[in-house]
Amino acid sequence: MIPEFSVVLYFLDSIFLQGDLFGIREGPLGSADPIIKGVLASSFGILVISILLNLFNSGVRRKLIDRVKLKRIMKETKAWQKERMAAFRSKDQERIASLNKKSSYMNKMSMEMMQMNMRPMMITIIPLLLIFYFVLPELFAYTVAFSPISLNVIPGDFFQLTCTAEQVADPEHVCETENAIYFWAWYFLTSIAFSGMIMKLTKTTMDLG
Repeated sequence: MIPEFSVVLYFLDSIFLQGDLFGIREGPLGSADPIIKGVLASSFGILVISILLNLFNSGVRRKLIDRVKLKRIMKETKAWQKERMAAFRSKDQERIASLNKKSSYMNKMSMEMMQMNMRPMMITIIPLLLIFYFVLPELFAYTVAFSPISLNVIPGDFFQLTCTAEQVADPEHVCETENAIYFWAWYFLTSIAFSGMIMKLTKTTMDLG
């Protein structure tokens, strides 16, 4: 299972990949004359890249995180939260007061857990952004795959994964086919699909099992 913070990071990653990065690169990501042409070659190519980058992330995570310590903190934090919730439900004020005395310690443990998880991301985020802004747009077209249905489940045009009919009707837009998937969106989807599997294979998951 992908950790909640990873989902947030993937989401933020995809937002950055939609357009302008602090004025360094403007416009949609992709090329009108890509090096890798064709839907099959492009979709498979990005699939391979997303798997390789997930392996890279997992390798960095495995190297930098003390998994034994992280697992201990997670188990301790989860047990305290569960016990505190039970005390609140039973309205056991004495037990609540006793558990509240550990709040500062548990907050410190939660902060340490967050820092441990953020450390690998701080190392990988810069090279990943450079790859996506200056390497992949030259390799792939603006859209690289097709969906039978629209994947734009979030209202508005802030986070669109597939082309809309309005975009296709616009002769100046990069979309040529309705429900075509943007290349960065295809990477986003394949990364989400394989991330949990790769984390399990590399033993870098966040579960307590």
